[in-house]
Amino acid sequence: MNLADTEIVQGVLNSTGYKFTNDISQADVVLVNTCAIREHAEERIYGRLGEFRHQKKQNPNLVVGVLGCMAERLRKQLIEEEKVVDLIVGPDEYRRVPELIENAFVGEKGIAVRLSKTETYDDIIPYREDGISAWISVMRGCDKFCTFCVVPFTRGRERSRPLESIIDEVRLLSERGFKEVNLLGQNVNSYQEGSFDFADLLYAVSKVDKNMRVRFTTSHPQDLSDKLIQTIAENDNICNYIHLPVQSGSNRILQLMNRTYTIEHFLNLVGEVRRILWTRKQIPGVSFSTDIISGFPTETEEDHQMTLEVMKEVRFDGAFMFKYSARENTKAWGMSDDVSEEVKSKRLSEIIDLQQKISYEINQTLIGKTFEILIEDLSKKSTDFYMGRTDTNKIVIVPKGELQIGDYCLVKIDRANSATLFASDGIKIEK
Repeated sequence: MNLADTEIVQGVLNSTGYKFTNDISQADVVLVNTCAIREHAEERIYGRLGEFRHQKKQNPNLVVGVLGCMAERLRKQLIEEEKVVDLIVGPDEYRRVPELIENAFVGEKGIAVRLSKTETYDDIIPYREDGISAWISVMRGCDKFCTFCVVPFTRGRERSRPLESIIDEVRLLSERGFKEVNLLGQNVNSYQEGSFDFADLLYAVSKVDKNMRVRFTTSHPQDLSDKLIQTIAENDNICNYIHLPVQSGSNRILQLMNRTYTIEHFLNLVGEVRRILWTRKQIPGVSFSTDIISGFPTETEEDHQMTLEVMKEVRFDGAFMFKYSARENTKAWGMSDDVSEEVKSKRLSEIIDLQQKISYEINQTLIGKTFEILIEDLSKKSTDFYMGRTDTNKIVIVPKGELQIGDYCLVKIDRANSATLFASDGIKIEK
């Protein structure tokens, strides 16, 4: 989401004459886009601001700005304590960035953090370099108010972009040669624009270019409808991968989190997705990833064991796993953060170890099987290899051979670890 927001800000700046540089010593303006979901993300930003302070000593006229959720949440602290910061812009005020930069050039510090009930930036053309995958924000904000989550307070309430503006953006990306779009929302299942729901949007996007892969994130278990599952099943270019955060395996903890579903509902939902996609697509390998929080207030060892049991039953392909981090303004902030750091770390390690074991076991079953992948980039470890993905979001490393970035190809998996599949060669597919 921050990447998509950054491209919106770049689009605003590009349209007003600003150009981009990869050399910070040549920059007149440095902007950092921030996240306030976890404490660690905020700590990293303070480290970056220290780097910018050094740059400002070299160039006293340098304008430094903090954008995004952290900007909204910590505006007073950033301006008063971090003297290096000249402007602070929240997620709904990106249109004002050029104006605030100009004011900063003449010494005026600026703060624009008002949340909006209507802003979706639907008329802004994001600035994107040519590439393979594009991120498209289809809605902003969230109405769920999970007790651990700061998003409703930093990004505001839910509002959806007009369907037609999203389709126009996808069509433009197709014309530019992009091969994949990722539809983004804090809870994309809640998309609602007039009579159109998210299933309608997903269907419409899939029809723009049948050779373009379509992904989406993030789904809330309460709102993953049968209509949406059927839409995935009936359209081959909608990827067979769903990120479905469970957060905890304990109904008691889920209730304290205000997650509005039970583990029984979650398990039934996963089973239904697998059943429908097998019936319609004959694909047993629909992939699920999830989010898990360890050490939520009052979590007992029994609650923790319930989470491990759910992981064993569902067998997620991957997971984002975190220790609970209390955030100001959330309802959980007022709860006693009574699980010690030592216990949180121990439980998180057990969760990570179990997930790596499950991921490894799943990936071992894929050895010898053939998959279609989209080549996305060079391998991070060797320029002699490419990195691609299956439509189930599995990373595959394959030798370059005659392949090019952007090619679809068939690969046979030779070996695998918990995170990556490896193939000895790839056969290009013409589409």
